Amino acid sequence: MRTYAVLARRLSALKDIPLLLMRLVLAYGFYLPAKMKWSDIHGIGDWFGTLHIPLPYVSAYLVGITEVAGVILLTLGLFVRYITLPLIFSMIVAIATVHWSNGFAAGDNGFEIPLYYIVMLFALFVFGGGRIGIDFFLERKIK
Repeated sequence: MRTYAVLARRLSALKDIPLLLMRLVLAYGFYLPAKMKWSDIHGIGDWFGTLHIPLPYVSAYLVGITEVAGVILLTLGLFVRYITLPLIFSMIVAIATVHWSNGFAAGDNGFEIPLYYIVMLFALFVFGGGRIGIDFFLERKIK
């Protein structure tokens, strides 16, 4: 049991690394979809219309802005808890409108990847971005 306590204490020094890695993986994961949306935002609005998403062009801009903000803020570790909520909402809408009917498997354009994103975003919402990010220094300065 003592060995476990020593191991746990040593591993706790690394607890911010998984949070950093989650932030970076998510930022990269949102980068290409954001880039694709902004390369043809009108086409995305048209597509959203076929999916019966309310206010499709406004929604296209909101999702595009949210994804770009997500890439930037997650990378910097800035306002991490705040950006996770609109990103989670975006993933829930993506699952409901696009992925659900394809089943679970990512290879079939199912909801597997958006679900993983939701789980990682929720973890960042609960734990924050960790000590390797701007939020940590802002919070420390406020205290």
